[in-house]
Amino acid sequence: MSQVVLQLLSSMAAREVLRELANQFERVYGVRVVTQAAGGVDVAKRVQAGEAVDVVVLANTAIDKLIADGKLLPGSRVDIVKSGVAMAVRSGAVAPDVSSEEAVRRAVLAASTLSYSTGPSGVYLEKMFARWGILEAIRSRIVVPPPGIPVGSLVAAGQVELGFQQLSELMNLPGIRVIGPLPAEIQTITVFSGGISAGSQLPDAARALLAHMASPTTGDVKSRFGMQSA
Repeated sequence: MSQVVLQLLSSMAAREVLRELANQFERVYGVRVVTQAAGGVDVAKRVQAGEAVDVVVLANTAIDKLIADGKLLPGSRVDIVKSGVAMAVRSGAVAPDVSSEEAVRRAVLAASTLSYSTGPSGVYLEKMFARWGILEAIRSRIVVPPPGIPVGSLVAAGQVELGFQQLSELMNLPGIRVIGPLPAEIQTITVFSGGISAGSQLPDAARALLAHMASPTTGDVKSRFGMQSA
């Protein structure tokens, strides 16, 4: 059993909590888990292209598509964590009021530059800005993060005034100040789920890993990384 090595590929948003959960699993079961992370869109492309991997963790909609496309085993989806979007400014910067939908709208309009991920939360934010009728007005101020680069890094470097990303990706990043989650009335929750590659040679071990990651006993670890059990 100690010779078993599982390959896990995930989006950046869940990488830290998954690494900790994988370490737990390794200590308890003696199964080594090698974790890799990249931008969610890139991960999906790599899995579609047939990259050798055992477990894939992405937003639940992306996992469902990979299952439908035959890249992941039918029925293998396991919901692991759920996460909301937070906002950040550079350390030392004046933080805008973000306590309500209208306050966030004003903050977005006032920001000289802003950034958000290209994943599900970014798609949601663009639709919200369009609904507010401000998307075209701010489009030239939107900084698109390079693949795999956290929005918070751009904020810390002073390249972006206001950043939006999963709380898990912002909370422990130096050089920034998290000014709060999106208000409840406009918050969006992403569920990150795991699935087993159709080409995995270790499906039983992969199932055991996903079961551990979804276990109620892992709730404290998830909270520590700004997420909740799904």
